[in-house]
Amino acid sequence: MDKDIQNQKDHRQIPIDRVGVKEVHYPIIVLDRANKNQATIGKINMYVNLPHEFKGTHMSRFIEVLNQHHGRISLQNFPQILEDLIRSLNAAAAHIEVEFPYFLKKQAPVSGEESLMEYICKYIGNRQGGKQEFLVGIQVPITTLCPCSKEMSERGAHNQRGLVTVTVKFKKFFWIEDVIEMIEQSASASVFALLKREDEKYITDLAYNNPRFVEDVVREVTARLRDNGNFPWFKVEAENFESIHSHNAYAMVESVPEL
Repeated sequence: MDKDIQNQKDHRQIPIDRVGVKEVHYPIIVLDRANKNQATIGKINMYVNLPHEFKGTHMSRFIEVLNQHHGRISLQNFPQILEDLIRSLNAAAAHIEVEFPYFLKKQAPVSGEESLMEYICKYIGNRQGGKQEFLVGIQVPITTLCPCSKEMSERGAHNQRGLVTVTVKFKKFFWIEDVIEMIEQSASASVFALLKREDEKYITDLAYNNPRFVEDVVREVTARLRDNGNFPWFKVEAENFESIHSHNAYAMVESVPEL
């Protein structure tokens, strides 16, 4: 019988905080408000801790655990995946990150043309001892129009595409779509995959009448998340890919947990 090299003793007395597999591309199914389920591809990182006395961990077991849950990756079963990792690898702590594209059918504001809009989402789970943490991250592309440019210019104002990233802890289940809507409502205008001429005019006028700095965007999103009441902690980041500057504009708000 072959020796179990991973379980051999290591004498350097150095524990490893995280060891595992990274950049695993895997078909998964996530919950979808409109269609119940959505098939997508997850980019998955899975780690456990390794005590100082062991030489290595069993990398194949990460994939074995993943195979057990590939039919459904959701807010509800993430704790079970973490528990299965800890049990299978005889670890004290486990960490999982699952990043995936999430597609929503989006209707153009005037023509009504439908297209699929991509949003990048992320599930992050940690478990150590009896404590566990679960975060959801959502990236939403937006349009912003510069208030200063509008104030100074006689024939228009510069606008740009931006990216808002929201990461949240939550008290109860929520739909990804709900947070996407909060973010898009906080921008000068939202972004679409398909627009006709009449839609472009509508979006251009909407942005011009609704100028936003990155500071405005993070404050607007923060206010909506606070008013929702389901998110005891969150971080909101906005980055504008500036159209007339060689740099990007950035703002961030991290909430303070209630006492």
